[in-house]
Amino acid sequence: MIELEGVPELIDPVMVAAFEGWNDAGDAASTAVGHLDREWKGEVFAALDAEDYYDFQVNRPTVFLEDGVRKITWPTTRLSVARVGGPKPRDLVLVRGIEPSMRWRSFCNEILGFAHELGVEMVVILGALLGDTPHTRPVPVSGVTSDPDLARTMDLEETRYEGPTGIVGILQEACTHAGVPAVSLWAAVPHYVSQPPNPKATLALLNRLEDLIGIRIPLGELPEDARAWQLGVDQLAAEDSEVAEYVQSLEEARDTAELPEASGEAIAREFERYLRRRDGQPGSGPAPGPGQPGGHATEGGSTGDGRDSGSYFRDASSGRTRPSKPPAKDDEDDTDPGTDTSAPGTGDE
Repeated sequence: MIELEGVPELIDPVMVAAFEGWNDAGDAASTAVGHLDREWKGEVFAALDAEDYYDFQVNRPTVFLEDGVRKITWPTTRLSVARVGGPKPRDLVLVRGIEPSMRWRSFCNEILGFAHELGVEMVVILGALLGDTPHTRPVPVSGVTSDPDLARTMDLEETRYEGPTGIVGILQEACTHAGVPAVSLWAAVPHYVSQPPNPKATLALLNRLEDLIGIRIPLGELPEDARAWQLGVDQLAAEDSEVAEYVQSLEEARDTAELPEASGEAIAREFERYLRRRDGQPGSGPAPGPGQPGGHATEGGSTGDGRDSGSYFRDASSGRTRPSKPPAKDDEDDTDPGTDTSAPGTGDE
């Protein structure tokens, strides 16, 4: 039994989780949860025992000095609670940590134990993967679930992925078997610019999360960071003719696959976002499904951190500066140049 002393009764709580590691390309997902924690001043109430789940030769502890005293920070997963104010306040349970090295089933059971005790209504897990997507276009974000009923009621994609998976896929399946509604949001990060941070992908995840759970998320300096990031990558791409040629091929494939005109539903969704931000009110209504806008018009650009061309333009899997050929087809169906919520890939890797 998990006992939570000092945690008040929560209002319509939603758990939002992200884990550093294999499912966190460009650190986009973990940075998104960190942003929520900062903006809403989350208060940590629990941390999982690092000894149970982490190999310290893989994820090493760090030593630091505090007032002249040496201390150690152990890799772990922490849970915090953040209250979202407004006319209809609700609480977020934020889970942020590192993909565990061992005992994944026990890890998920412990997370679900907290969710049960706190009365969590839904679990949203953020992830990011490397994909053949150009940095100059809106970041594709897909919303997937293993629950057919949830897929139908929230207009999400029912996952059909088969293959190796990470803690995101395992936790989602654990939630489904436990009867807890669970959704995964996946952002596609250009593989040729995989070095973190990627504020454009982080921004896309937060915008999609905003639509899914019906709250207005303060973005702070993230839109400006995203614009700066894109400008920085533009400049670096312009200095490498091979990269510039490859980016152009990705753009052509992407643009060919997209519809020439925005649908009425897409226009309505973006207008709802505009009104929500103008009025400063929490959002409402069903979540947009694949192909509907989940990003924001300011998704373009970044911090400019790590702008060394040697670290940006690299295929993480092969070390090549560019792949041998562009993708044959992009299945996305985005209609708004400032937003994209179509599936970046498998959605459950």
